[in-house]
Amino acid sequence: MANTYTWIVNNMVSYPQAEGLTDVVFQVNWACNGTDGTYTDAIVGSTNVKLDPAAPYTPYADLTEDQVVGWVKASLGAAQVTATQNDVAQQIANNYYTPTILPNPWG
Repeated sequence: MANTYTWIVNNMVSYPQAEGLTDVVFQVNWACNGTDGTYTDAIVGSTNVKLDPAAPYTPYADLTEDQVVGWVKASLGAAQVTATQNDVAQQIANNYYTPTILPNPWG
């Protein structure tokens, strides 16, 4: 089964006032969760986002998780999004191996 990934927003940090606007988000704390149907793992991170004065402003109360996850992914860039999901995939794969502690081979 192929892994599925879900990006979630754990919380956001905002300035009370910026550029004449209220509650302007500047940092998003997120998680990238992955599962293969048997095992689940995650990576958490924090990403700074910039206010784009040319973009329409969405009041804090009207933000959606999809919108904020879009900001995170845009800020990270496609290569880092893929790398993060690959890291989660590796963590999931590691669940299939039981580590063992071996004695030193030199006695």
